[in-house]
Amino acid sequence: MLRNLRMNKSLHLMVWLGMVFVLVFSYVPMFGVAIAFQQFRPVMGFMKSEWVGWSNFTLMFQIPDFYQVVMNTLIIAGLKLSIGFFVPIVFALLLNEVRLLWFKKTIQTMVYLPHFMSWVILGGILTNILSIEGGIVNVLLEAFGIEPIMFLGSNDWFRPVLIISDIWKEFGFSMIVYLAALAGINPALYEAAVIDGANRWRQTLHITIPGLYPMMALVATLSLGGIVNAGFDQVFNLYNPIVYETGDIIDTYVYRVGLQQTQYSFATAVGLSKSVVSLVLMATAYRLAYKYANYRIF
Repeated sequence: MLRNLRMNKSLHLMVWLGMVFVLVFSYVPMFGVAIAFQQFRPVMGFMKSEWVGWSNFTLMFQIPDFYQVVMNTLIIAGLKLSIGFFVPIVFALLLNEVRLLWFKKTIQTMVYLPHFMSWVILGGILTNILSIEGGIVNVLLEAFGIEPIMFLGSNDWFRPVLIISDIWKEFGFSMIVYLAALAGINPALYEAAVIDGANRWRQTLHITIPGLYPMMALVATLSLGGIVNAGFDQVFNLYNPIVYETGDIIDTYVYRVGLQQTQYSFATAVGLSKSVVSLVLMATAYRLAYKYANYRIF
């Protein structure tokens, strides 16, 4: 044991630094969930605030807005996951058919570049593009005789804007996973298919897509854990009080109630409930990934 530590001390140091980081920023703050069971007052601290048991959780289910927020979260997250699951697959299949290597590399770089941009930047860009006054989208609509649309101020349009912009930002990075899976398919299968007279469509249908099944199953099961994460950064940078009805999600609700309205205990109770649900879904996702895709985390 000591000999192993001496031989790999640099590797152990890297691991321990990461563990300390996780401990300080992920586990130590978990003591703060105690305020979900208190009537927390900052001046009194954790130890002296009044304990109220499950009162904050009971209140959570008595507020009508909470059900709307949960529904918004499930709808937005569900649509993002379902539509965003198929778009990278389709794009990877199309890009895989490109034979010009320089063109393929250029397109691949262009589509995954937005992944590395924050929603603070993209939110400002989208606000300008979709602006009702001078936004390029509304300028084009007016050119075709269509009335300008307040995309970020309409409950009918806000969800589609969230879903489309999120897919545009993330599908290029997800596509890389499927391109790697496509590179792992045995070329001999395609050679045998050509000898049998199969065209490109039949090769894709009977070789390429089946070859992606394990990766598709893995991605689908692992994404289950994110069903209650609708994207705080995106929604926070794009929403406004006009679209709370369809755009307010659990994370933004917790932020607004906890930090802006200073209802610390109630907001913590909502956040803790969401975390418990996420934990259950994540455990279920890893179990399904192990069962159907033979995926193990260690």
